[in-house]
Amino acid sequence: MWPGTWHGVLEVVIRTGVIYLFVLVGVRLSGKREVGQMTPFDLTLLLLLSNAVQNAMVGPDNSLLGGIIAAATLLTLNFLVAELSGVNRRFRKFVQGSPTLLVHNGQLIPAHMARERVTFDELERSMREHGISCIQEISLAVLEVDGSISILKYDDVPASHVSAHPRLRFLQKHQ
Repeated sequence: MWPGTWHGVLEVVIRTGVIYLFVLVGVRLSGKREVGQMTPFDLTLLLLLSNAVQNAMVGPDNSLLGGIIAAATLLTLNFLVAELSGVNRRFRKFVQGSPTLLVHNGQLIPAHMARERVTFDELERSMREHGISCIQEISLAVLEVDGSISILKYDDVPASHVSAHPRLRFLQKHQ
């Protein structure tokens, strides 16, 4: 039940920490859509990944306590990452990423869509969810850090901002 020595405990903690950081960076590099929109393929990958790294975390230690030490290390690291993300904006941006503009003033931004691997079909699905029939009705469409797409229609822009946007003035005149 006991991993043997304090050296064994420390080894499990270090192995688990390295695997945690590796998986965290891997998930971050996979993109926002991977995190926000889990498909059955993503779930399968996640389950297989967790099984694949289990031995790397605990090494030859298959004891109950070894598993508890690995789990406690993961929970502690996750807590520390969340706390550091809450107080350090640069770290939060590294871990979570930042929102990406997909549509601006009714114009699609293909380079941003390609970089984030967002298809036009996904954007259209989000448009339908927001009751929008064409891109020209969109003031801003943003891929959020959680993988969702937020859309702001011209109708949703406050009247005080209308004078700052020529397209909004045009739409207001022709309603």
